[in-house]
Amino acid sequence: MKKILFLMLVLAMPLAQAGTLLVAAASDLVYCIDELGAAFRRQTPGADVKVSTGASGNFFAQIKRGAPFDVFLSADMDYPRQLAQEGAADLATLKPYAIGRLAVWTLDPRFDLARGMRAFADPRLVRVAIANPDVAPYGRAARAALIHHGAWEALQGKLAIGENVAQAAQFVQTGNAQLGIVSLATVLSPRLKGVGRYYLVPEEGIAPIEQGAVVTAHGKGNPLAARFVQFLQTKAARDILQRSGFGLPRGPAGGGA
Repeated sequence: MKKILFLMLVLAMPLAQAGTLLVAAASDLVYCIDELGAAFRRQTPGADVKVSTGASGNFFAQIKRGAPFDVFLSADMDYPRQLAQEGAADLATLKPYAIGRLAVWTLDPRFDLARGMRAFADPRLVRVAIANPDVAPYGRAARAALIHHGAWEALQGKLAIGENVAQAAQFVQTGNAQLGIVSLATVLSPRLKGVGRYYLVPEEGIAPIEQGAVVTAHGKGNPLAARFVQFLQTKAARDILQRSGFGLPRGPAGGGA
């Protein structure tokens, strides 16, 4: 009991010299990671949060090779778990922080999203944007959804593959794809909310997109890293994530950083 109380006191104390935190964040966080960083800085005066966004699989490979990130915010739980198994992250710090959802998104008025996944059978469809299934969890989930609904084979030759889910969304924005399967967080972001139309992909047939945060082996020496992972469990962080279109993992939200 004394150890628990001591840990709570340590987490509640401000760091005298907070320093810099390097975060590798999945691309679906691109529209809310700045807000998360700002909220963390308010609770941790002096913290300097520097964020890089990209495909989770690419960050997995970089961190495995020794890239100096302190925290990895993956779009799945598998990549951080594998890093921990290989000694490149601290398994004890791995926590789910959000549940992602897929959305079919279009700016093209010719496509009727009221048809749901049957919109992919429209003969006028030329290009469909998804994230790369080899490195992006949202790409794997998009492929699983298309397979489940019987559309995957028919779309071969029509796929515009983005390196990550943010790039897949760009293909739709620029008109290089008529339909895109992106994150719900993307289409609900302040920059894109109300732009085009979207259809929330049913969860049946695809594994939940449970997203995980972990302190890397490099970050174990940075006290800010563990604090940031804990911060993602707080009400302040969860409110930002939920407002940005993410579901929340089970479990109560903490009050502090």
